[in-house]
Amino acid sequence: IVAINKMDTTKWSQDRYNEIVKEVSSFIKKIGFNPATVPFVPISGWHGDNMLEESSNMPWFKGWTKESKAGNKSGKTLLEAIDAIDPPTRPTDKPLRLPLQDVYKIGGIGTVPVGRVETGIIKAGMVVTFAPAGLSTEVKSVEMHHEQLAEGVPGDNVGFNIKNVSVKEIRRGFVCSDSKNEPAKEAASFQAQVIVLNHPG
Repeated sequence: IVAINKMDTTKWSQDRYNEIVKEVSSFIKKIGFNPATVPFVPISGWHGDNMLEESSNMPWFKGWTKESKAGNKSGKTLLEAIDAIDPPTRPTDKPLRLPLQDVYKIGGIGTVPVGRVETGIIKAGMVVTFAPAGLSTEVKSVEMHHEQLAEGVPGDNVGFNIKNVSVKEIRRGFVCSDSKNEPAKEAASFQAQVIVLNHPG
């Protein structure tokens, strides 16, 4: 969503709005987005125009439209644009990848690594491997917000109890993966697309 704010400072100018749409469309195209899938909404946060309700100050604005997998969507306000966001699909079909945020030692339970499931599924009984240490162990249980889970899926922040591993053997930054389904391993190199939005020089 692109919300074009402070329209009141341009006296609700359609020309200025069109100029910004053209400029930003060109920029988002360069970084890999299709402008047809992005709603552009002229707003005034200070006055509340086109935020929750349609503004009478911009009669020239006929509304935004966007293409999506669920079909074309349209609306007039920023709130409607937010409501039109398609929820992302959770990549449960991919191999498990769970970067560790922390590791705790809990009395009477043992070693409990915590982190967010990025892809795949984690559940009790699984044998997991921690990269880069190459350490393998069995998951005894999985919890989220102190409640036992049958399985953790992408987006879940989970804690899981593991067998026979000391809290000193694994640490933040390690990646947990399924030992039987493409376990995470070290790479000599990788390709990345890096976008610098605001260069200080």
